[in-house]
Amino acid sequence: MSEQKLLNVDGLVVEYPGKGFRAKAFRALKGVSIEIGAGETLGLVGESGSGKTTLGRALLGLAPVTGGKVLFEGRDIGHASRAERRRLSRDIQVVFQDPYTSLNPAMTIGDILAEPLKVQGKNDTDARARIRELLDHVNLPVDAIYRLPREFSGGQRQRVAIARALALAPKLIVCDEPVSALDLSTQARVLDLFLQIQQDTGVSYLFVSHDLDVVRHISDRVAVMYHGEIVEQGDAEQVTRDPRHPYTQRLLLASPVPDPDRQAERRAQRKALLAVGS
Repeated sequence: MSEQKLLNVDGLVVEYPGKGFRAKAFRALKGVSIEIGAGETLGLVGESGSGKTTLGRALLGLAPVTGGKVLFEGRDIGHASRAERRRLSRDIQVVFQDPYTSLNPAMTIGDILAEPLKVQGKNDTDARARIRELLDHVNLPVDAIYRLPREFSGGQRQRVAIARALALAPKLIVCDEPVSALDLSTQARVLDLFLQIQQDTGVSYLFVSHDLDVVRHISDRVAVMYHGEIVEQGDAEQVTRDPRHPYTQRLLLASPVPDPDRQAERRAQRKALLAVGS
């Protein structure tokens, strides 16, 4: 893998201890290798339990790195200390799946956005100026700073979560199913917001999703995860429209289409693939 990339993950293994005496450890990731360049989006797609969220958590220091390397700008961060992680938060941020639970309901939007800024030593004047910039960036009114999360819609709350992730001008954002809890029209607007932010700032994304249509819309490249392994990766258009691996083909055939005849044909093809197995 090229060391010029912003992020290189090489042979990453994540294991969790087994439950109970002499229980075998559970290997959630089995030698995963990916890379992300500056200003690039890698879509990571797979069904629930495939290990895609575990990979995002490993990058954030929230899952144990048992083997392999996680290189960020050439530095191995797989075993970073708490102090190092605090410094890394300037460069690596996260947007979680559920905008209803990722924001503290007792804090105003202004306090939520000020929190990461103050942790990094910003004074009140600079923090207020940055918050105004962030709200403008995600198309929310300035008076949002006085309101609580419950006063906003799901899409607006996710915009607040995106603003919080952008607060420290990171180089990489891990997006963990950030639109799956939203309705389709809101999904489209939030995805377009992610694209606009990337165009304006040059930030990179690891965009985790179970939906091939979503990752096709936002990604430059796509990696497909199955049972803790990457089974296919490449150009987003190719992987999401003409996949080579049987598992990716099943994911594609599981995506709904508006034409009933095509949907029935897809369902039959998927059943045939499932019968053959991967």
